Amino acid sequence: MKSIFDDISQEISQLTTKRYSTSFSLGISLLNKKIQKPIYAIYGFVRFADEIVDSFHGFDKEFLLADFKTQTYRAIEEKISLNPILNSFQWAVNTYNIPLDLIETFLNSMEMDLNSTDYEQVEYETYILGSAEVVGLMCLQVFVEGDTAEFERLKHYAMKLGSAFQKINFLRDLQADYTELGRAYFPGFDINTFDEATKKEIEKDISLDFSLGYEGVKQLPKNARLGVYLAYVYYFKLFNKIKNSSPETLMNKRIRIPNNKKFRLLLSSYVRHNLNSL
Repeated sequence: MKSIFDDISQEISQLTTKRYSTSFSLGISLLNKKIQKPIYAIYGFVRFADEIVDSFHGFDKEFLLADFKTQTYRAIEEKISLNPILNSFQWAVNTYNIPLDLIETFLNSMEMDLNSTDYEQVEYETYILGSAEVVGLMCLQVFVEGDTAEFERLKHYAMKLGSAFQKINFLRDLQADYTELGRAYFPGFDINTFDEATKKEIEKDISLDFSLGYEGVKQLPKNARLGVYLAYVYYFKLFNKIKNSSPETLMNKRIRIPNNKKFRLLLSSYVRHNLNSL
């Protein structure tokens, strides 16, 4: 029965999320059960595309990404794929009417990662839009369950929250991106001149995105609010830890939040949510 294959596909998307990201797994687990599966499906799709450009060294990444893109659109059109991640994703896309232009914009940013480059402001903004902001919009489409008016009302906030998360990732992964992948996302970034003043300018930009993103979190439908709030709290804690780290520290190690602290954040977030004190 196809339903068995569909169940297996969704389980693989969930497993992919859990293996790659403890923080997002915890956040998704706090969403209403009805919307957990499509969010796992979106994360699995995004994660696999990202792995192609970040991890598959020694393979033809350009071919693999192009093939993944072709399979993605075929799966959406035919409503099936033998790739369980894409089968799960196409179900989410077709069930929640996720616009194809969001998927195209995301994949375009993944293509940008095929070439190691130093980004100027326009390229930087284009990359952020595709790699983070539209992913937030895919999730928002699920959260509002097809309510167009709600989607448009919350769209700007969702984009800003995704942008803040991605920029924090850039700071967290500064050393690996620069030394291992040859990437410098921040416009005009130079490892030789990266100092506290430069770091504070980046952090100021992130703070503005974070502030707007948080306003959106508070307005999300109840079925999604707690899970997204936990992701916000985790990234806020990570951001504070990064702000308290020197530029030299960021260039030499990856800043992390230990799993035991993540679980404490989950408990405190749950309590605040239930007390309506977000």
